[in-house]
Amino acid sequence: MIQHRIATITLILLSWSGLSGQAPYFQLRDLDNTIQSYEDLKGEELTVIDFWATWCQPCLRSMPELNELYHEYEERGVNFIGISIDGTRNQSKLKPFIHSLGIEYTILRDVNSEVMTDLNVYSVPTLLIVDKKGEVVFIHEGFRPGDKSYIQEKIEEHL
Repeated sequence: MIQHRIATITLILLSWSGLSGQAPYFQLRDLDNTIQSYEDLKGEELTVIDFWATWCQPCLRSMPELNELYHEYEERGVNFIGISIDGTRNQSKLKPFIHSLGIEYTILRDVNSEVMTDLNVYSVPTLLIVDKKGEVVFIHEGFRPGDKSYIQEKIEEHL
């Protein structure tokens, strides 16, 4: 119940700041240094964007659970994009790190946090769900036990 209220308040506050309803567009490099755009990676129905960092403990707990959701929903038109905000010092560690966690969705690198700033995201982990019109329909900050079910409910709600 508290999570639902926090999410609602967050959506209200972010709508005042311009994020809610804002269609994301960005181009970032992936772990192979290839430029990828949001348009190329977005899902047919929904796109889940997860901002994270290697030094963020809640991020590390969320990513394997998001990977499970990725596999559960990929055939239903939902794609997941992870965006690392790690700085230049950690870039060489990202690929082995992702491999060690078994993450299979696309990971992009926002080294200077420019996309994070453009989308008015202020903390990690922050997860956005974007519908097929390009509108942000759900925002979730942090990650606690049980959040996977809550995120799954929101995906189902917007499918």
